[in-house]
Amino acid sequence: MKLTPRRFADTIVLSVSGRVDHATAEAFKEALLGQLGTCATDQDRVVLDMSGVDYIASVGLRALMLASRQAKAQGGVLVTAALQPLVREVFEIAHFTLIFKTFPSVRDAVAEVSSAGLAAFEAAGAR
Repeated sequence: MKLTPRRFADTIVLSVSGRVDHATAEAFKEALLGQLGTCATDQDRVVLDMSGVDYIASVGLRALMLASRQAKAQGGVLVTAALQPLVREVFEIAHFTLIFKTFPSVRDAVAEVSSAGLAAFEAAGAR
C-alpha cells in the first residue's frame, strides 16, 4: 500500500495504491491521518484517489471511518474518487457511500470541492 499526495491549490489529492488489508491497514491509517492536519474549515480539501486500490478489508474501512471523523471534527472536506468495481461494491455493502461523497473521477471530485483546485488540476494536466 502506498499513499502519494499531490497539491492543487487548496486541494490535496491523496492517491492510494495497492491492497488495504490486515497487513497494510495500520500504515494506511497512520499515513492518512497524518495528511489530514490541514483538512479543516477554510483550509485544504482532501480527495482520496482510490483508483489504484484493488481490494479493501474491513480494517481499511475502519481507517477510512477514523479519517472521516477527524476531517468532520476539524470542519474539513474529505471525499473519495475513482473506486474500482470491487471497492465500490464493498463501499455500497458497508454503506460507506453514505459516509463519503464519492465521485467517478478525481477531476469530478476536485471540481466539486474547489474551483481553485480544479483550475490548478487542469493547468497541471493531471488525471
